[in-house]
Amino acid sequence: WHQPVPRLSLRGGDCGVSTELMGPKSNIVQSIASKVGRNLHRQEDHPLQIIKTWINQYFLDKYKSKDGSCLFKTFDDLSPVVTKEMCFDDLLTPEDHPSRSKSDTYYVDDERLLRSHMTAHQTTLLREGHRAFLCTGDVYRRDAIDSCHYPCFHQMDGVRIFSWEDLGVDCHEKAVEIVLNDLKNALAGMIEVVFGTVEMKWTESYFPFTEPSLELEIFFNGKWLEVLGCGVMRQKILQNGKLVEHTGWAFGLGLERLAMILFQIPDIRLFWSADKRFTSQFQGILSSGKKNFQFTPFSKFPICYKDVSFWHPPEMHDNDVMEIIREVVGDSAEDVEVIDSFKHPKTGRQSKCYRISYRSMERTLTNEEVDGKQKEVCDMLIDKLGVELR
Repeated sequence: WHQPVPRLSLRGGDCGVSTELMGPKSNIVQSIASKVGRNLHRQEDHPLQIIKTWINQYFLDKYKSKDGSCLFKTFDDLSPVVTKEMCFDDLLTPEDHPSRSKSDTYYVDDERLLRSHMTAHQTTLLREGHRAFLCTGDVYRRDAIDSCHYPCFHQMDGVRIFSWEDLGVDCHEKAVEIVLNDLKNALAGMIEVVFGTVEMKWTESYFPFTEPSLELEIFFNGKWLEVLGCGVMRQKILQNGKLVEHTGWAFGLGLERLAMILFQIPDIRLFWSADKRFTSQFQGILSSGKKNFQFTPFSKFPICYKDVSFWHPPEMHDNDVMEIIREVVGDSAEDVEVIDSFKHPKTGRQSKCYRISYRSMERTLTNEEVDGKQKEVCDMLIDKLGVELR
């Protein structure tokens, strides 16, 4: 069984939360700590809350227990601070998997971290006796800077467990096809609720916690788009959840991805905006029941490009650079790309050049602001990563 995870009050921007998350063994920076407790998926009329509500309601309405009650239980307030055991060990993540490293994951201390996926709660909920559930929340990963990636985003996981007795089988192998068909039917119905009638296709994939594993793609607005991953849960995970003679399915999806596709939202940073030109557009969608809404972009402000080139230690990771840029520039960094990489043929020293695209979503940045931020970035790269500017 898991040791209890100490609870935090987790109010966004709360100084006490920041202090507890940013201890001596933590790699969590202030810009990330300030996102904990914001809970965009619970804010009324937020596009992520809208998608979450539609999916929850579909499962609550469609699946009933024998007594007529809702089969599925929904969770959207689970603490984002979990243990390594919950996030990795119980889900069969190899010890040397990159997702365990500090270049990918935000650690509170040696044993606790900000969950990198909602699947981290899977075995805990199974041990508590839940057999059909949906859990939604904020997840955290160190990542690239561009219009589709952000270090805090939101996922929904779904699980349904069947006993072999109820399925009329005596082993997992005989249950797999039955459970997989149930999964496909459930997700096809869910997609229709969100996107309407669309063409769908299933492609084979790989996930550590499911076998077989599939990705679901839909044909929407003239192109094929991957919308979620899913599969039949591995028996070892069910055993970790104290279940024997059971087989289950699971799926995971990104709320931002679905919202960006459905509402045609061009930049993931917008989900964090308090600008009324963004937030007001989604008011009343749930109450009206309309699902053909398309976001209307407001004016784009000028973009400014700045390059930074340096010699770097061999152990440096691109995500280390992204983290510094995010911490200094915040959401005014629209995109960062590596435009040159060089290894000296004689000395073996390594060099990279990054191009930072500066653009605010809410106003025009001045040259003085951009130059000042660029100098801060350079100073922090030198101080934190030990680089040598070229």
